[in-house]
Amino acid sequence: MSSLRRTPLTQILTPNSIFCRSELLLGSKIIECIAHKRVIIFGVGGVGSWCAESLIRSGIIHLTMVDSDYICVSNVNRQLMATTETIGQVKVEALKQRLLSINPEANITAIQKVFNEETADSFDIGSYDYIIDAIDSLKDKALLILMACHTKARLFSSMGAALKLDPTRIQVTEFWKVKGDPLARALRNKFKSQQRYPKHKFLCVFSDELLQNRGCPPDTDKELSPFNKPQTNGSLVHITAIFGFTLAGLVIQDVQKMQQMDEP
Repeated sequence: MSSLRRTPLTQILTPNSIFCRSELLLGSKIIECIAHKRVIIFGVGGVGSWCAESLIRSGIIHLTMVDSDYICVSNVNRQLMATTETIGQVKVEALKQRLLSINPEANITAIQKVFNEETADSFDIGSYDYIIDAIDSLKDKALLILMACHTKARLFSSMGAALKLDPTRIQVTEFWKVKGDPLARALRNKFKSQQRYPKHKFLCVFSDELLQNRGCPPDTDKELSPFNKPQTNGSLVHITAIFGFTLAGLVIQDVQKMQQMDEP
């Protein structure tokens, strides 16, 4: 690792680098293109944290992560940077350190802030190539989607990953075609009630499975999280991670597709 820290970026992006297996599959042009893309992720919990790691391991160099929360004990079962040693730490900062241990040359910006009506303009989302929505709050999620669809950035959004058990039911489709997901339904109802709609179509990761909580909700989150959610639902890492990995996969696929379209 010490020798890697002294290695310039131009040498990291070579066939003998940490991305050599990726380059073997995608080719050098795609890897170089991936390295120049700018990605912003809103929400680095059970879905967003795994998306971030997958992007960094796939060659994304310029990554911005936005989340206001702190790591609490109930995060440990599903969030990448959450361990018994990181409880109480700022989520984006703990995740940043994890990602830099994978690629010390990555340009990672950690922003501990809520995305909402008051802060939305401060993020300059139009300057990014890809926007990843892993926000839980319905109001803030709807706002991000509306704003993202007015930029040239490609938006990929996660619907609800809680109350799921079967990984084979995780799917990708266009937002208005999502079926069986309460969060997507609530978003559509909100857009209709406000008479404000996304300017263009975008892909979502979702599952049509919906189970019920069988245990008592924990109260440990309230000790460390200043932004308590109105309801706590059970969730498992193999589901949230697949959601996150799929979002990252959509980014890599899109980069490859765009690069191939530009080739003569």
